[in-house]
Formats: sequence, C-alpha cells, structure tokens
Amino acid sequence: MTITITITIMNVGTGTAMTEPHDWHSTLITGDTRIDAHYRNTQNVRRFFKVEIGDRFRFDRPFMAWMKAHAGSTMRDAVDEWLRREAGR
Repeated sequence: MTITITITIMNVGTGTAMTEPHDWHSTLITGDTRIDAHYRNTQNVRRFFKVEIGDRFRFDRPFMAWMKAHAGSTMRDAVDEWLRREAGR
C-alpha cells in the first residue's frame, strides 16, 4: 500500500501558495510577507523599507545577498537584520 501526501505551504503575507512567486514589483508588501526564491530588489521593496526604517535605509551588496539567501524569512526579519547591521557600523 502506498500513501501520497501533498502539502501546500501558504504564504502568510499574501495567502498564496509558496509555489507562486510573489510579485515584488507591485503586490503589497507587509512585515509578514515571506521572502521567496524569486525575490527581487525593486522600488516596491525599497518603499517598504523606507516606511519601516526611514530615509536612512540603503541597499548594499551584503544586505541584498542576505535577502537572496534567506528565502522563507519574513520581511519583518529583513528589517530586523538591516537594523542589526546598521547598529554594528
């Protein structure tokens, strides 16, 4: 006897299955939005960080690499990471 189990993981931020890439260009981004494997540094993402962090927010290569490497983390986690990095400067 063979049993097949299918699991669908929902993206908490948008309510969509994680197999569907998030539209980083135009879809609402919240702190609960999950970073997916298709993450892009867009103006929409920059606006989110400017609202959450303020005008001192800047993308840099190490932080962009962190974003790409942390699929599954939330955008709130990303804000916390950026603030942690800034505090260490």
